[in-house]
Amino acid sequence: MIENPPSFVARTELHKAAFDNGFRIDLGMDSGWMHFRSTTAQGEIRMGAAGKDGPWFLSVSPLAIAAEMGLPPLEGAVAPGQATYAFPGIAELYEALDRTYRLGASLPDAPLRQFVARTAGVSRATEAERLVVQRVGQEIFREALLRYWNGCCPMTGIGEAALLRASHIVPWAECETDALRLDVHNGLLLSALWDAAFDAGLVSFGDGGEVLRSARLGEEAARALGDGCGGLGRLTAGHRANLSRHRAKFGFGGGYGGCIRP
Repeated sequence: MIENPPSFVARTELHKAAFDNGFRIDLGMDSGWMHFRSTTAQGEIRMGAAGKDGPWFLSVSPLAIAAEMGLPPLEGAVAPGQATYAFPGIAELYEALDRTYRLGASLPDAPLRQFVARTAGVSRATEAERLVVQRVGQEIFREALLRYWNGCCPMTGIGEAALLRASHIVPWAECETDALRLDVHNGLLLSALWDAAFDAGLVSFGDGGEVLRSARLGEEAARALGDGCGGLGRLTAGHRANLSRHRAKFGFGGGYGGCIRP
């Protein structure tokens, strides 16, 4: 499948691709694969090539990251606990590496670990202190969601950071644990208008990411929201569980009764 080891030209291309996408710790060769890690994202990658012009191969671990790549893996793996992908061109490899880095910086518990480190020793005895801790958590949560959703609202395509909101599915105050508060599967990156509608329970989402509109949503507001570009897209089990709580809270019902579908 790959040259063992890759040629000098292929190694140069792969090293640059890893470095440009945040994987800057070179762990050397591993059974013919170039092995890298990041200082800011969890997980590891291994890369190889069939020749100086590709195809190019990327192996990703842990599987929690690979499961959300949205790409069909090759059969077999470099090693247990990894998923391997093939790309015909270097541009496709770059896109996959960018996605891998973004997921590694937001999964599986990266935001929580950052939150624990930044709030260690911080008192929560008073309301003012608790608000400080909450602001720290929400800042970390927002940065994680920006990475996870590729800096773009899935409903509108808006990528202007000032117009995007980090929307908790289960609100901060209603989360039983800090792990849930900082879990990217408990969050959506929405434009300001969609965030307001979601927070008020005027819209929700089904298990497939489809838009569900409450009968309380007026026609003028519905036109302003638009059709949502087909919904959220692929969701994890964590998203679905949290969205179920949102639907129940706002009376969407188990069969989504009382909702107006787009």
